[in-house]
Amino acid sequence: MKGRICVNQGQDDEMEITGYARNTIKTGVIWFFIVITVGLLRLFFYWLPHLMIRAMYSKCSLDQAEVVILKDEYKQWFVSDVKMITRDGKKVLGKGKSEGMVSRGSQTLLTHPDKKQYSQNVSRYFVTKKMKYIWNQESSMFSKVKGIEEDVTVNYFHDTSCLSFMDVTRRRVLYGLNSVDIHVTPIIKLLFKEVLSPFYIFQLFSCSLWYADEYEYYASCIVLISVLSITATIYQTRKMQRALRNTVQSSTIVSVIRNGNESMDISSEDLVPGDVIEIPRNGCLMQCDAVLITGSCIVNESMLTGESVPVTKTPIPNPRLTHEDSRMMFRPKDHGRHILFCGTHVIQTRFYGGHKVKAVVFRTGFSTAKGELVRSILYPKPVDFRFNRDTYKFVGILAGVALVGFVYTIVLMVNRGDAAGDIALRALDLITIAVPPALPAALTVGIVFAQSRLKTARIYCISPRSINVCGGINTVCFDKTGTLTEDGLDMHSVVPVNDEKFEPGITHLNLLPRGKFMTGMATCHSLTIIDGVLSGDPLELIMFESIGWELKEPTMEEGSNFDMICPTIVYPKSSSLVQSADLTSGNVVNSEEVGIVRQFTFSSSLQRMSVIVRRLGAEHFEIFTKGAPEMIASLCVTDTVPDDFHDILMSYTRRGFRVLALAYKPLPEKLKYPKLQRIEREQVERGLTFLGLIVMENRLKPETTPVIRDLKDANIRPIMVTGDNMLTALSVARECFFAEENEQIILVQVFPAQYDAKGDVMEQAHVEYVYTDPQTDKQTNRIPKEKQIDTVLPMAIGDAELGTGKKYHFAVTGKSWSLLRESFPELIDKIVVRGTIFARMSPDQKAQLVECLQDLGYYVGMCGDGANDCGALKTAHAGISLSEAEASVASPFTSKTPNISCVPTTIREGRAALVTSFGIFKYMACYSLTQFVSVLLLYWVGVNLTDYEFLYIDLFLLTTLSITFGRTHAYHRLHKVAPLVRLTSLAPVLSLILQMTIIIAVQVFFYFIIKREPWYIEYVDDPEEDYDYMSYENTAVYISSSYQYIILAIVFSKGKPYRKSMFTNYVFMINLFICIGITAWISIYPTDPVAEFFELMLPPSIPYRLLFLGVAGVNLLLCILLEEFILDSHYVSVTLQSKLDKCFPGSKLKYETVEEDLQMASAWPPVKSEDLAGTFARMDSAFLSSKTSLNEQDSYSLSESETGSQNEYDQEICPNASPNDIKLNGVSNAAFQLDERYSNGKLSTKL
Repeated sequence: MKGRICVNQGQDDEMEITGYARNTIKTGVIWFFIVITVGLLRLFFYWLPHLMIRAMYSKCSLDQAEVVILKDEYKQWFVSDVKMITRDGKKVLGKGKSEGMVSRGSQTLLTHPDKKQYSQNVSRYFVTKKMKYIWNQESSMFSKVKGIEEDVTVNYFHDTSCLSFMDVTRRRVLYGLNSVDIHVTPIIKLLFKEVLSPFYIFQLFSCSLWYADEYEYYASCIVLISVLSITATIYQTRKMQRALRNTVQSSTIVSVIRNGNESMDISSEDLVPGDVIEIPRNGCLMQCDAVLITGSCIVNESMLTGESVPVTKTPIPNPRLTHEDSRMMFRPKDHGRHILFCGTHVIQTRFYGGHKVKAVVFRTGFSTAKGELVRSILYPKPVDFRFNRDTYKFVGILAGVALVGFVYTIVLMVNRGDAAGDIALRALDLITIAVPPALPAALTVGIVFAQSRLKTARIYCISPRSINVCGGINTVCFDKTGTLTEDGLDMHSVVPVNDEKFEPGITHLNLLPRGKFMTGMATCHSLTIIDGVLSGDPLELIMFESIGWELKEPTMEEGSNFDMICPTIVYPKSSSLVQSADLTSGNVVNSEEVGIVRQFTFSSSLQRMSVIVRRLGAEHFEIFTKGAPEMIASLCVTDTVPDDFHDILMSYTRRGFRVLALAYKPLPEKLKYPKLQRIEREQVERGLTFLGLIVMENRLKPETTPVIRDLKDANIRPIMVTGDNMLTALSVARECFFAEENEQIILVQVFPAQYDAKGDVMEQAHVEYVYTDPQTDKQTNRIPKEKQIDTVLPMAIGDAELGTGKKYHFAVTGKSWSLLRESFPELIDKIVVRGTIFARMSPDQKAQLVECLQDLGYYVGMCGDGANDCGALKTAHAGISLSEAEASVASPFTSKTPNISCVPTTIREGRAALVTSFGIFKYMACYSLTQFVSVLLLYWVGVNLTDYEFLYIDLFLLTTLSITFGRTHAYHRLHKVAPLVRLTSLAPVLSLILQMTIIIAVQVFFYFIIKREPWYIEYVDDPEEDYDYMSYENTAVYISSSYQYIILAIVFSKGKPYRKSMFTNYVFMINLFICIGITAWISIYPTDPVAEFFELMLPPSIPYRLLFLGVAGVNLLLCILLEEFILDSHYVSVTLQSKLDKCFPGSKLKYETVEEDLQMASAWPPVKSEDLAGTFARMDSAFLSSKTSLNEQDSYSLSESETGSQNEYDQEICPNASPNDIKLNGVSNAAFQLDERYSNGKLSTKL
């Protein structure tokens, strides 16, 4: 098949797919080579299975494929077998196409609600990343098996009938068990997986070679260490798998309605999409994703959002009953307030009379919200860190060095006439020396100690590899509410509106008169009583408690006894609750009791919530709406919104207050309860009367400002990403110094295109840049107000980051962000590089911002409280969650200290771990090369290091020093320059080259100088002794190199500015003293048994033995001077590195290039100096007019629905009703009167 073929095209999990069919000839050839290579080729294919498929199979079209190879966006390869199964669940063995095996008249395996076929009688499918892909005949492509969520109308859920047993069987074949199954891998499988990894295969090769060479002691020690390491790894892996399984895997008994309205109890694992389930009265833990169709539920969604605030879920509206388009499509994101998600806890249900709370299952297993979360844990985004990539390059270089030594050894020993077996052993042994088998284990040392220190600081890490990445973090995004500011709010004041004018703010709410404003505060919330305690959103709790009202909910018994609707009732504490007998009399007109009969829950996309209420004895219902001030004002009648709305709003938000607006509208008297339960919120949330503002104080956490200061001092860029109001975000940004006082913040406003009634473009979308602060000039120090409007100024040199060094920041709203991505993608890079404040951002937009920053080359951290931050936390290089809820399980770090002080701590530990990894890598590389040089020198005279000399170096010196090396703590302060993340940078490369130059010089010096001594005896190979290496050359090289291993550990154990001084690492210091002491003892005056043990031929002269110690001191001094004063100097690490980067343009990061372009563009951006209130007013007006003109042709406003087009439902119920009869506020309304008669006959309300 030509071209690039993908599954999930255009989606986040898009994967390239290629089909293969078995080729008998190619398979036979490959197995022949596997046999003659004694299985080595098969081992290679085990590591890279996709190459085995390519070698043994032939590429073919997908409809003939027996195996598919998939490659995801991270260049990861997956191999899956294509299987076949019948509609009854029987597996089909053998080979065949999807067509030709089935009869044309066969039934479909499952008919989707959109009537599209997934497959015919025999279904072909494969499974990858826990998701099933099935062959779709119509599209000739494998399609992901999804629940009932695509191309489905909302009506489907209301019209769904109970599944028959045959339907259930067929759907179970397609969807599988409803289980988020975490498989705990058997020990034997884990054992083989570990042993067959490249690292342990190399260990096995090395140990086999050492045993053949009679290095039994060292080989046995390595085998013992490997066994312990494998055991620990298997234990840890199974422990984590069991912990994850116990956390996420669960099943329970559920009541399901099947086979002709028959209610039965089944295991939740047997649920299939389309099942109708009953939600128990006392709640349950949801085992699937289901759409609520009757009743309402109070749900704790902390597993998804990280916020343990009860959320009210309401039935999904039935368009047929609300005069809406019956073709309204179901979209999980848009209808989230009607969905019970898997893993969430239903605390309690609300129902009326004998009606049950029902829901329709639409997703099961790994397709559910919980399943997606678990899949993100099982298949995380790979950590693409430059340091990790560079280590492989250096290992390749070491392998190249080993190859040179391999050839050198063969040539040398062949010329000397050695036996072929000895040549092979010596040459292969050199490979195990040059490429250190212990390198991967050594690199984890710093990470392990850093993880332990983070745990002490109450920061828990589930992805240790992310710790090193934290060392490179240069940008941190922060959520605002609950992260930078306190979780709780204090009621500051209310600002009511009277006669379309704002009254003075009321700070003492006992002075607030009892009217519409107070009724709105008492009713417009989603509070509920759980176990006798008033619970809900903290903001709403404070609002409700501040006015001194009570809330009463009906009990289940009340609903059953009266078979009537019992709404939630609120009333002032000063008045007593009227008894039930009085509630239905209708005689009490002046009662202050109010019933909440319908709730439209808060939606972050709509930025509001509403309630429909009725005062006891009143003749009509009312709607109260609360939400973002700009949104509420846009829904109100223009005349009711004060002219100075934006000025008053800014006066509070500039000071960092959290502001909400309140509005209401009386509903027509003819609108009765049955119609209210079916009406869409868009029909009633319009034409409101503006009531005023609710002002709450959200204080900064005391740790916020010092932490932001520390990050900025360390040149780590802080960015605020919040869902709150822009002006509030600007105020907080100024207060905690995201932007300094002398730095300008420029608001980026993207105005949408304007259309006329015909849909033609009247005005193109455009971008405006507006100063958020009053501008000053050199003479008057302030631009006069009359000159502030519509004054377009190019960025002056002093404003741009040029000459004077001033800097400007961009502030962007969620609306502008969406339009930028859609209409001005060329500006995104510039906006992101200078963007500091992003307000009114949705969860998806937060993740988009993090991805944009990463694409520019930033290493991005994200800190949030878990609420709406989960996507960004998972996307960032290092996500730090301040929530302990299950939603944070996908975040690499979780802090149990709920403030941002964890951010610099994590970065400091990351920097310490990264510098430690750099140091250990250089130490291991130099250790290998040092030993490599020693062996090459000794091979020249036909000797080698003895077995016990190898043991002393490898086990005593190397192992103890590399372990204690990483125990040095992180430095207490963040340095302004981040540590290097590239091993291929100039400084590390020069360090390895120059340090090894000194090492080689010292060894060569001793190798040759000892031969000039009068007591020197030349080594003579004794054929009778196979491994008699006692010689002066051996002693000289061994003792000089022993000191060098210690010297390298000292030189590479760097302290300030990323780690504390090595003198604070007491274990390391004690280890050094012991190593130096024992090495000095062995080299100067060992006992005879010790000398014989190491097979040393010591120089007879004591002063000559002291020469080893003296030269070691000089060696140490030279290495320290080289590392500290030359390689770590500003000239090498910055100046020379910059010059080198200019020679390789690709080495410069993208954000650095964009920043340079911005500094050169002195005339950009063209900034407008304008009153912000006017700016926001124009922006709201532009969006409103754009939305109105776009929707004018295909949607109707409330007034249009009130005059109501002839709806099928209305005509069906009341065929004699004219179009003018069907309206909400008309005098005559036959359809609603019929509802009213139905209400009087079958239902009675307490209001």
